[in-house]
Amino acid sequence: MNMSRAGTSEEPGLPRRTFLHAGMTAMALAGAGTLVRPGRARAGAEAAAEAQTAESRVEWRNRQPGMAYRRLGRTGLMVSEVVCGGDPITLDNYKHLERALEMGLNYLDMAPAYNKGDTERAYGKLLAGSPGLRQKVFLTTKISGYDQLRERMYKEIFDGLPAARQEALRKRARALRDERGVEKPGYYLTYFPNQQRAFESAYLRVAMMPEYGRRVEGNPRLREYIVESLEGSLKRVGTDHFDIVMAPHGANTPEDLTPEIAEVFGELKRQGKVRFLGVTSHNDPAGLLRAATTAGHYDLIMMAYNIINGNALEEPIRQAAAKDVGVIAMKVAHAVATHHKSLQPIPDWRVAKVERVVPGDDKPPVKAYLWALQNPNIAAVISNLWDEAHVRENLAVAGKKVELQPA
Repeated sequence: MNMSRAGTSEEPGLPRRTFLHAGMTAMALAGAGTLVRPGRARAGAEAAAEAQTAESRVEWRNRQPGMAYRRLGRTGLMVSEVVCGGDPITLDNYKHLERALEMGLNYLDMAPAYNKGDTERAYGKLLAGSPGLRQKVFLTTKISGYDQLRERMYKEIFDGLPAARQEALRKRARALRDERGVEKPGYYLTYFPNQQRAFESAYLRVAMMPEYGRRVEGNPRLREYIVESLEGSLKRVGTDHFDIVMAPHGANTPEDLTPEIAEVFGELKRQGKVRFLGVTSHNDPAGLLRAATTAGHYDLIMMAYNIINGNALEEPIRQAAAKDVGVIAMKVAHAVATHHKSLQPIPDWRVAKVERVVPGDDKPPVKAYLWALQNPNIAAVISNLWDEAHVRENLAVAGKKVELQPA
């Protein structure tokens, strides 16, 4: 993925409905008014087309000096190396993002599940308070609760099965978890309370899919849920489209990337309501990244990637880069710090590792971001910007190069 530091002037992205036409228009204008022989014309046109195609893959927004940007895979979106997470953003806590925007941040992450929709409403207030801001930022939302609906539908089937069949499916689910090593220490990390519980229902679904999947996947209820979720998000934010939609929000297994998601996304994209499709994953990020890369219709993934689980993800990340699938690293700092009191204190050995590997006097969470950004195949790290102090501290890592030490 390309990495670039901004110039000295702001270059907002093209409006959504004109962006797709810009490349063809520029190529047509480039060849106007010159008469050459057919062979040379073709060669010149091919060269111009190639150059214009490369340029059309890049879309800048809120380009500011002092911020570094990277290309988010085949989306072409030039995103700030640090992007804004949605967890801390509420109707009472969003004004500090004005400073983040001044510093060149250009990507706002949100989900209906965050603060019961108030995160999306808060971003809506931020956009409404500054005319033209919508065209200066990339907006991402998620389809929260999609897998929970699938879980309920599978459970309805499971509850009607004989006890012996239920037990057989439970054993198969447990075996799948063990075979895939998704809970291996050092690969699986707990980032929020009750996270690990998702494995039980997720793998029960996987065990049931070969025999019962046809009764769930493709059900109109799932399609309707995706459409209604996106429409609700559009209304809360007050925009007519999202640049990225993550579906599902928090996938747990590769099997959660169902073909039906791609079909509904395609319809929403044709309607102009979304541009690119992504997925998020805390559990089994390597498995989800491989699945998203193989699927072909996923443009990016936002996944748990940090100094603790990084070794398991390096090769899948390189494979994703080869297919031009964008990667945003999340839970980067959560490996060495957490605001969840039930998960405190963080094990000392984790903090010691980041202190040893990343030189300098920065705090462990900042060092964690620096570690992730030394990987050129990562487009950005997502950070919970709780206040202006976090904005100044975390955005300051953008563009910094450090020489990582042996682990």
